[in-house]
Amino acid sequence: MREHREVKGEVLRDRILQLESEHGDLNRQIERLCETSDFDDLELQKLKRRKLKLKDNIILLQLQLDPDSTKTSNGHA
Repeated sequence: MREHREVKGEVLRDRILQLESEHGDLNRQIERLCETSDFDDLELQKLKRRKLKLKDNIILLQLQLDPDSTKTSNGHA
């Protein structure tokens, strides 16, 4: 049973890292889009919504990994 929890923890950590990477990519994409003078507001809203969903998923996975934790991996609540 302990081995199963360790594997699940490893899978959760891997998924969190994957989502954090995607979150960072979206953040950079949003920044690049905002730097253009003719960016599409609708596209920007979609990207920001996706970024927020990723952050929510990251937090949910972190809580599964450590239910007592209220901080995200970057140290912010």
